Amino acid sequence: MEPIRILNLFTIMDRGGAETMVMNYYRHIDRNRIQFDFIVHRDKKGAYDDEIRELGGRIFHFPPIRPWSAHTYRKQIYAFLKSHPEYRIIHSNMSELGYDAFKEAAKLHVPVLINHAHLAPHGVDIKSPFRWYMKTNMRHYTTHMFTCSQAAGDWLYGKKNRPYFIQMNNAIDTDLFKYNETVRKEVRHELNIGDNQLVIGHVGRFDLQKNHQFIIDIFHELHNMNKESVLILVGTGKLIDQIKEKVKELHLEDSVMFLGVRSDVNRLMQAFDAFLFPSLFEGLPVTLVEAQAAGLPILMSNAIPKDCIITNQIKSLSLDLSAQEWALSLLSEVKNFYRKDTSDLIKEAGFDICSNAQWLEKKYEELYYEQ
Repeated sequence: MEPIRILNLFTIMDRGGAETMVMNYYRHIDRNRIQFDFIVHRDKKGAYDDEIRELGGRIFHFPPIRPWSAHTYRKQIYAFLKSHPEYRIIHSNMSELGYDAFKEAAKLHVPVLINHAHLAPHGVDIKSPFRWYMKTNMRHYTTHMFTCSQAAGDWLYGKKNRPYFIQMNNAIDTDLFKYNETVRKEVRHELNIGDNQLVIGHVGRFDLQKNHQFIIDIFHELHNMNKESVLILVGTGKLIDQIKEKVKELHLEDSVMFLGVRSDVNRLMQAFDAFLFPSLFEGLPVTLVEAQAAGLPILMSNAIPKDCIITNQIKSLSLDLSAQEWALSLLSEVKNFYRKDTSDLIKEAGFDICSNAQWLEKKYEELYYEQ
């Protein structure tokens, strides 16, 4: 019997939070029963493309979604879906940007249209009217409302729809992130970091949401208190040059490491002493689950949903506080912190990928066969 093929919608399969979460599931599902394919909306190659193909998945490239080319895009997606009737389940991981695809899929009577809320944006910008229009109208076509957190679901679907939310945890392979002193020493040696140096880590794309400007401000204050401290930034993005320039202006070049996109985040986290995450908004960040599984003390902003707090090693601070106050709090969290194996806590909280992948297999089969 051929596996059920799920059509996932993404912008590009790079190492972002939602992309990493879906790949975690993809690696652990029974691919004889469930197989993933992907529509992406960029011409360039994504970081996960090779692995997707190795796992048996297919990748279809479409142009970026733009308001001025929506008519052309709808014609293209309609033609594609009409020529691929095997897709009876479409799982959009693009928030409101899946609207046009869902609208065309509904015309072709695709029975299962899953929208997946990954973020809980706040504030208003030039894109807000378009986002409001698309997310509001997309609800009409969505058959199943998946979400990583209540806040993300509230934003995308509206609070009145809470009874219909389906929680899909941003699960991880807890054994990969389990604290390991030997790996810690290996990584520090590779990065030329001393055993006793204080290492602050952050993993995230260089985008406004992740608040890298404030991360540098916090580290600047902390570095004034501890000259041996080091900041490790993992990721890439459109603001990286701007952040590098700020680091240079503050004369922190010798103390801030830009490691780019990495496939060994689990190893890198062993070398950290603390995890800094002052995001302006989030859904439920995979990296915070990973950092807790690595046994790290974590300082995050109070703009991040509390759903992500699994252990007692997270402290939440207001973004209204100064960078100096954040730095002092970070030092306080690190002082006398005893790092330990927290993998059992992550599993008990429902964030282990093995059991979650089994749940997703059954959910897809249930949706497929009840049509």
